[in-house]
Amino acid sequence: MPFALHLLGLAVFAQGTSEFMLSGLVPDIARDLRVSVPAAGALTSAFAVGMVVGAPVMASLARRWSRRGALLGFLGVFLAVHVVGAVTGSFEVLVATRVVGALANAGFLAVALVTAVHMVEPGAKGRATSTLLGGVTLACVVGVPAGALLGQLWGWRAAFWAVALVSVPAVVAVVRSVPGGAADSAPPALRGELRSLRRPRLQITLLLGALVNGATFCTFTYLAPLVTKVTGLESGWVPVVLALFGAGSFVGVGVGGRFADRRPAAVLAAGGSALCLGWGALALGAGTPAVTLGLVFVQGALSFGVGSTLISQALYAAPDAPTLGGGFATAAFNVGAALGPWLGGTAIGAGLGYRSPLWVSAVLVALSLAAAGVTGGLAVRRQRGATARRASASRPT
Repeated sequence: MPFALHLLGLAVFAQGTSEFMLSGLVPDIARDLRVSVPAAGALTSAFAVGMVVGAPVMASLARRWSRRGALLGFLGVFLAVHVVGAVTGSFEVLVATRVVGALANAGFLAVALVTAVHMVEPGAKGRATSTLLGGVTLACVVGVPAGALLGQLWGWRAAFWAVALVSVPAVVAVVRSVPGGAADSAPPALRGELRSLRRPRLQITLLLGALVNGATFCTFTYLAPLVTKVTGLESGWVPVVLALFGAGSFVGVGVGGRFADRRPAAVLAAGGSALCLGWGALALGAGTPAVTLGLVFVQGALSFGVGSTLISQALYAAPDAPTLGGGFATAAFNVGAALGPWLGGTAIGAGLGYRSPLWVSAVLVALSLAAAGVTGGLAVRRQRGATARRASASRPT
């Protein structure tokens, strides 16, 4: 993979840290700003909503900009809102900074996905996507636990300052690694790109991505209270558990990237089935520390292995939408990131306990498997019907 692609991953690392770090800060934010834990958890949903809206809109606006200019603009806004978030004492303002930061993140990621796949051969989109998303998994391994540790030592605001500081070298990396101006080619017509997004294969891939990512965020957002309230570990274990999930996601993206271009169906079928069973097993065994620690790693690997494969398949399914394809893939996955924490918070708010998000995650993955099975069955039936019609037409009368 080109070295410039790894540098793009540095910016994705900063943004991924911001998106995921609230899972270790939710209790502190709730206490400091005097809101409930589910309300603080909704900050993750607010970020995801901004990503959903921002991905296609920002990608459309950035179509005529140079890639370097677009990436730098989005990254600058992202940095600024984290400074505001670090100093505000208002929960409403914090929510607003999350939405604006998500809009910038969405635009950046949509353009970065396009940039990444143009850096490699046409048949290597899976590896390129996995390399870029390596920044997200590194955020889980290093950034999120570090943010949780900073929150425990100096308060949750320190984590926001840290994201702003990490974004500074990311700006330098984009300047040095991404061409701008005349180096960018003219994009295809917007109407043509929008037309290509109607393809059934793309739409079902986006649906599966939303469901799988919803399951991931449903549990990940509430890992901190799960660890302390259900597993019975001290709060000092929260960064460790987050790091385990991140380490698993790093492994999952790496392994998924090796097979996403060659055997995507096998990755999605086997990985999705194991992911569904794993959420249920974690719900049943969350009271035992060894089970929690082991399955958090496994579920991180499966979640990101399946998720990154679905992103690459979305890009393969939209060859005529090189700009908006990445934007809609980002949007679909963040539909799940918005839906998951909301469903998990609703279950907790209904008095079902901190295990309930795990069961919600299992149901969401089960729905994705059912949708894939129904779609696959319909596709086989259509293919058999077409074959029968061709055979009938070829018979002599």
